[in-house]
Amino acid sequence: MTTSPHTITLLTRAGCGSCVTAREQLLPLCAEFGVPLETVDVDEAAAVDPELRAEYGDRLPVVLLDGREHSYWEVDEVRLRSDLTI
Repeated sequence: MTTSPHTITLLTRAGCGSCVTAREQLLPLCAEFGVPLETVDVDEAAAVDPELRAEYGDRLPVVLLDGREHSYWEVDEVRLRSDLTI
C-alpha cells in the first residue's frame, strides 16, 4: 500500500456520539487509501487555536481534507472516496 499525499482531520469534541460514528466510518476508509487520520478535539485545541472552535464548534463532527472543510455532521463517503482518488 502506498501512502496518500492527502491528509484527513476529524474535528470532534468529547461526548459527541456523531463524532465517534464519523471516526468509525473514516478509519477503514483511511486505511484503504493509506491516509493518516488525525483527530482534533476543538475544545482542547481552543487554548492554542480558539478560532477552530469558533469556526467549527457548532457543526461537529467536521471532516477536513488537506486542511479544507470537506463535510460536517456526517461523513460524505462517496464524495470523499472520489476526492481521494484525484
